[in-house]
Amino acid sequence: MSSSRSAGNITVPWTSFLKERGGVVAVAKQDLDGDFGACRFVDLRRLQEAAISTLPYSLRILLENVARAAEEDSDAAAALEALLRWNGVPEDCTVPLRVARIVLPDSSGLPALMDLAALRDALAEEGLPIDGVEPVIPVDLIIDHSLIVDRAGTAEAAAYNERREYERNAERYRFFKWAQGAFKSLRVVPPGMGIIHQIHLERLSNVVGRASGPDGEVVFPEFVLGCDSHTPMVNALGLLAWGVGGIEAEAALLGRPYMVKLPRVVGVRLTGKMREGVTTTDLVLLVTEKLRSVGVVGDFVEYFGEAAAALTVPQRATLANMAPEYGATCGFFPIDGQTIAYLEQSGRSHEQIALVQEYAKASGLYREEDAPIPQYSAIIEIDVSEAEPCLAGPRRPQDRRSLSAAAADFNASLAKSKEDGGFAAASKSTATPHGTLAIAAITSCTNTSNPSVMLAAGLLARKARRMGLSVPGHVKTSLAPGSRVVTRYLAQSGLIDDLEALGFHVVGYGCTTCSGKSGEIAPALAAAAEEEGAVLAAILSGNRNFEARIHPQVRASYLASPPLVVAYALAGRINLDPQVEPLGQTDNGQPVFLRDIWPSDAEVEALVAHVGRPELYRENYATLYEGTALWRDLEAPEGPLFAWPETSSYLLRPPFFDAAKETLERALPDSLLNVRALCLFGDSLTTDHVTPSGAISPSSLAGQYLADQGVKERDFNAYTQRRGNHEVLMRATFANPRIKNLMQGVREGGFTRKYPDGEEMPIFEAARQYRWERTPMIVLAGRDYGMGSSRDWAAKGPALLGVKAVIAESFERIHRSNLVGMGILPLAFEPGIGWRLLGLDGSEIFTLSGIATSVQSGSPVEVVAEKADGKVVTFTVRPVLAGDSERRLLEDGGIFASVLKDFLKSAAGGPDHHPNGGTAT
Repeated sequence: MSSSRSAGNITVPWTSFLKERGGVVAVAKQDLDGDFGACRFVDLRRLQEAAISTLPYSLRILLENVARAAEEDSDAAAALEALLRWNGVPEDCTVPLRVARIVLPDSSGLPALMDLAALRDALAEEGLPIDGVEPVIPVDLIIDHSLIVDRAGTAEAAAYNERREYERNAERYRFFKWAQGAFKSLRVVPPGMGIIHQIHLERLSNVVGRASGPDGEVVFPEFVLGCDSHTPMVNALGLLAWGVGGIEAEAALLGRPYMVKLPRVVGVRLTGKMREGVTTTDLVLLVTEKLRSVGVVGDFVEYFGEAAAALTVPQRATLANMAPEYGATCGFFPIDGQTIAYLEQSGRSHEQIALVQEYAKASGLYREEDAPIPQYSAIIEIDVSEAEPCLAGPRRPQDRRSLSAAAADFNASLAKSKEDGGFAAASKSTATPHGTLAIAAITSCTNTSNPSVMLAAGLLARKARRMGLSVPGHVKTSLAPGSRVVTRYLAQSGLIDDLEALGFHVVGYGCTTCSGKSGEIAPALAAAAEEEGAVLAAILSGNRNFEARIHPQVRASYLASPPLVVAYALAGRINLDPQVEPLGQTDNGQPVFLRDIWPSDAEVEALVAHVGRPELYRENYATLYEGTALWRDLEAPEGPLFAWPETSSYLLRPPFFDAAKETLERALPDSLLNVRALCLFGDSLTTDHVTPSGAISPSSLAGQYLADQGVKERDFNAYTQRRGNHEVLMRATFANPRIKNLMQGVREGGFTRKYPDGEEMPIFEAARQYRWERTPMIVLAGRDYGMGSSRDWAAKGPALLGVKAVIAESFERIHRSNLVGMGILPLAFEPGIGWRLLGLDGSEIFTLSGIATSVQSGSPVEVVAEKADGKVVTFTVRPVLAGDSERRLLEDGGIFASVLKDFLKSAAGGPDHHPNGGTAT
């Protein structure tokens, strides 16, 4: 494939060729007309001629995106050239992308919008105009991460939980109502409507967007960023989207192009046919295990093959949703007949469906059945017939276990040491044995967006109910659908009654157990965990099960399909093999096995065909933005500037722009002297470890702070809802009760050793003392640092503590970007090297040299570590940066200083800057 055109004996670059012939408009823009009206589009086939068939479909979307900007933007022109030269091996190129929309959950949206409000304050205090602090692209904020399962297993659970949600979060919700009026491009979906990604899939996604241009209306494939790592779920529609941190989202919504390194694109060929009784959940756990073992971190994953073509969009959504769990940036399914069928089923307008189909076919984005296989960087083969009923756990989504192996693995882990991945649990003969199930939750958009597994759960419940089975009273059961559509079709099929009979009442509509908002477990079990060391278990239909995420007193958490959640709830324990051990007994004492109540594929498919009607979706989403009476009655302030409540424990004016004012003239240092390690971590440290998301314990530093502010324990809420209070989040940083700072040996929790005397203390207190002493701090870690959720506070917290750099063997994509955004330097050990091999233990004094030069050129940073006995260890590390834009961010001191500089330069009449884009375009 060539990115040049021949003109006589001269090879002309494509960008020059385009300009000579009038640009992209003249060469590749084509007219499209239909029921959707007349418009223009970039025809990728004309832009790249026959070679378009070898370009992966996900990269075709990048190509179209930069083609629209190539005539005015040199970075886009360079990216266009690199994409046209694609041969499977990505060039070292940064692609500037125009973002069509941004979607925010309230957990990440609150700090992002608070930062914008604080930027308006900072400019107003300087006497500067604030009208430029406005999202320049549409932003949808869905309030879905604040629901806690306070009450479950009863008919009034949903109403009770909603009331408690508003009691806890009224201040936050008033802020969102203010923001909806203060920012013109912001739409807010009120609480109680569903989970962000399911709403995005079922309603908000357009797939193809429209905008007015100088030569008429232009249509284009949407490219969407979301402040949640599971944003790729809509890849199932052929919509390219992925998760970013709030820091990157803030830059994008202010008009800065989103920069991404040209990635590897790994093709995953799905072959074969799933066996009877195997669900898409079982398949995605197989895919996650395989892709994690191969290594696709930071790659685009693109699915193809006959088995991929056979998957419906809801089934594809399950695979795409878990892209963060297998480490990929996205899990992409190109537009095809399944896409069109789902748009029709979900009640999209006739005009939009026609536009998607005709545009995709005209532009080269539609995958036909006989389409040639693109040129991928690698191809991974997965036979879907290998999938079997399974669980994943007890701590990571990639640790798949067959039903028979899960029980044996759990039992074997009880006596193992924590260093070997076990529980170090003593043998028990008390009334609460290890493996007792504390939580069984049908939750998370990963599965509730898929009618086949939800209906399977209902059918299993019906059969269990008819055989006289019930759930033991110690199991906390809950059903939290990702949209109200789910409840409607469960009710229409009569299955909601069967689920409720087993205790699976609807507890509300939002992201609950999967993000740690499980509420309290049975008091007897909580006491057994705290006083007897009982290893309790949870099972959920979610996508994450990291340590202490689901519940602080539950040490073993397993992911499973919704019907398996119901099945294990019936058994009341996790350490059984339901294929050979009974789940319970009938009224006359006959054993009931899993096979006796498992629904057939034919039963499930018959119900799916019956409930999938467009009017169901249209009726549900007609009132999406109205909310319940509690939302409609909530009063909120008005005006362009937010009046920060002086006594609020939820909404403190963020300190980042105020801090940026003080550092605007500081240059990136070339060296750091007398540096101390704040923490020393092993592999796979998650953002949940760095910044927990669950309930706030009264014994934690954050809980003590809230108590000192007069907040009652019942109103502490979860860490997720306290992200508008930096004082709480600073104290929560590195304070997950299951975090293992290896400077502390085997002790768990947010503690460290403060040197030179090695005194043991909370990490927050050690950082405060180091800051008072003006001692720079670093964090040392192993592989996959920062895996998990895309929360910006996992970078904001360390920045406020005073961390200057993280030195790790490798980084997860989103968290690495967030570190850069906060001015924290991500440094990687040389391949094959790590702190263990170097013999470091965190007690050393470190000197880092050549930092500024390294950021500019990519040359190594020299690190000298001096031990207490005078022994010196010298090694090199390298910055892990995605192009010049991130280099500039670090030189500026992070995104807040960079944005503030741009606004100040714009106000001063700087020739090349404007507030909504950094540099003029």
